[in-house]
Amino acid sequence: MTEILVLVDHADGAVRKTTTELLTIARRLGEPSAVFIGSGYANAQATLASYGAKKVYLLEQADLAEYLVAPKAEALAELATRVSPGAVLVTSSPEGKEIAARLAIKLSSGLITDAVDVSAELETTQSVFAGNYTVKARVTQGTPIITVKPNAATPEQAPATPVEEKVEVVLSDAAKAARVVDRSARAATGRPELTEAAIVVSGGRGVGSAENFSVVEALADALGGAVGASRAAVDSGWYPHAYQVGQTGKTVAPQLYLAAGISGAIQHRAGMQTSKTIVVVNKDAEAPIFELADFGVVGDLHAVLPQATEEVQKRKG
Repeated sequence: MTEILVLVDHADGAVRKTTTELLTIARRLGEPSAVFIGSGYANAQATLASYGAKKVYLLEQADLAEYLVAPKAEALAELATRVSPGAVLVTSSPEGKEIAARLAIKLSSGLITDAVDVSAELETTQSVFAGNYTVKARVTQGTPIITVKPNAATPEQAPATPVEEKVEVVLSDAAKAARVVDRSARAATGRPELTEAAIVVSGGRGVGSAENFSVVEALADALGGAVGASRAAVDSGWYPHAYQVGQTGKTVAPQLYLAAGISGAIQHRAGMQTSKTIVVVNKDAEAPIFELADFGVVGDLHAVLPQATEEVQKRKG
């Protein structure tokens, strides 16, 4: 069966959900092989096995983690040249897309980014122009290299006992031109990662101020969800850019998306319209986002959200 390489997205061995999605997709295409670069494999081992990795390539040499993305692309290219996989799947994060682009150049292969689905025939689906068009594409030269957006697939477990193979690569001096000199963990909020959350509560211009985002946060915490923000709220300095949902922010596809005080500009819709259930709270009954809503409340979010939070907490006991 054709081997499909999946670059593992992790932090010190803590495998991100995006990798379990890629392994699920890879099983449609052939035999999934995880490529683990860096340290902490002991923490990742069980997850990779439970999501069907038949083989794990371990690239643990220290200099792969001491530099930026160039060494990872070079190492992945060397491995791909050796094993001739049927495809290489990478998470569609900024780092993942840069690695994929460098890899495509090194292998003289075609590259497709931001796929939302990949068929067994290696045909990809992309949602473009703010979600107004769906594009089907296929790589026609070399090894298909595909970056896949988070939440493109529901992770499905398929327990396996992967064969582990340690790989040593020789890095060029050019790949080591920029070194990482310091790392610091982002302050934890206690909330799930925005792109991986099953529930997202987002606030927009209607929130009115940075202080008023507390009502959005309170409902998100009551529901066990993540907090998002529209570009208008981010541009106003009410919430950090890291939480922006939209075409120039993050794409989310949770089970429940609650949009509070968001008008529904195309830019925002592009980042959330694939959510399973969409609930809208807006005092403007003509707001375009109601076109996407499964449930809508015409009202002031400052009155509606606290009541919803209180009711959720009451039912949780």
